[in-house]
Amino acid sequence: MKLMTKKIEDKLSKCPIGSKDGQGKNAEVIVKYFNPCGAGTWLITEGEKQENGDWLLFGMCHIHEWEWGYVLLSELESIRVPPFGLGIERDLYSKGTVKELMR
Repeated sequence: MKLMTKKIEDKLSKCPIGSKDGQGKNAEVIVKYFNPCGAGTWLITEGEKQENGDWLLFGMCHIHEWEWGYVLLSELESIRVPPFGLGIERDLYSKGTVKELMR
């Protein structure tokens, strides 16, 4: 699955890192990524394209517990989950704020 689309790029270009400062869990989620086989959810609220073409993403992330953090798109794309070797996927249907999607 393609993790970055033109539509997502357009939305992120309007939400650079720091643009939603102070909104906290009321910030709109641009894209949700998840591990289809276990722990790992990323609710991305902001992002900036890097000089090398990669994307620095920011949002609420859950591996062991919910916390705000940064991740590179290339890091998400490189993850392969045993035992099936599946990669991180993009939720095609989630919309809302961080608070709404943290369930």
